[in-house]
Amino acid sequence: MSFLDLKFLDPLRPWIVGATRIVLGLLLLEHGTIKHLGFPEHPMNAVGLFQLSGVAGVLELIFGTLLAIGLYARFSAFILSGLSAFAYFIMYAPKGFYPFVNGGESAVIYCFALLMLAAVGPGALAVDALRKGRG
Repeated sequence: MSFLDLKFLDPLRPWIVGATRIVLGLLLLEHGTIKHLGFPEHPMNAVGLFQLSGVAGVLELIFGTLLAIGLYARFSAFILSGLSAFAYFIMYAPKGFYPFVNGGESAVIYCFALLMLAAVGPGALAVDALRKGRG
């Protein structure tokens, strides 16, 4: 066994996945609160509820909260992954092919991190585990 295998992380896997889920959920929740509640303060103007960014903000508020607490976490991660992909293709891809150049790098990272989370499950400290009697 080699140190490079990082096998020592195996027992921590549920906790690492859970921490990743919580952080992603809170970050996306923050995106929604900036758009609709003006918190934290940001130069972005408030958005209308029925504009594309307003609908995205509502989805970020709802599914970001669910993701952070781990309730319907896989479904929430999947929806938010799709939202990130949609945002990338609507807002950034028209500006150029390369994500770093067109400003969409974070949307791509969110998309694939959330898709991976949808595939592997919520990890530790999730309400979903309590609902299934495993918490």
